[in-house]
Amino acid sequence: MLEHIIPSKTRRKILELFYHHPQELYYLRKVVREVDEEVNAVKRELDILENAKALTKERRLNKVFYTLNRNWLFYNEFLRIFSKTTELASSIKKNLSKLGKIKFIALSARFVKNQVIKSDEIYLLLVGIVVVPEISAILTEAEKGYGREINYTVMTEEEFAFRKKNNDPFIWRFLKYPKIMLHGFEEELLK
Repeated sequence: MLEHIIPSKTRRKILELFYHHPQELYYLRKVVREVDEEVNAVKRELDILENAKALTKERRLNKVFYTLNRNWLFYNEFLRIFSKTTELASSIKKNLSKLGKIKFIALSARFVKNQVIKSDEIYLLLVGIVVVPEISAILTEAEKGYGREINYTVMTEEEFAFRKKNNDPFIWRFLKYPKIMLHGFEEELLK
């Protein structure tokens, strides 16, 4: 889908690489290996992204390292966009019909940014009639790739509305932080 918005295949791959691993530093050859594109095309795109301030570059000994510029005006927007192209999001989208009758699936931006949460907090909220073994299988597989647990909770629409109305701290702690909607609309989730 992004090929219509970002026509350069190499640029899309580079942006996905960086936004799927927002904490990482990459040098040219590593980016070339990861995105499987020609070195000249990768170098050109890295220069374009660095000139646009999307990436920053830093010299260390004999290598130049690139990383995401968290102060870039569009950082959070691109983080939201590319979080929808991860294996987790793709797997959820692909298997949505098997997951039940779901109204909302919201992923915390703290998960995408690789921020640690407390044991009583969640990264993923599913609201509706959910087939728990199906979502559990998807998350178990995703956890292998991420190398960490994906805390989540499942609620019916009635339970969610009740807990939200009664100012349940568990729900409001999740809702107050930025989130990425994998299914449904944020305005409806919050009203």
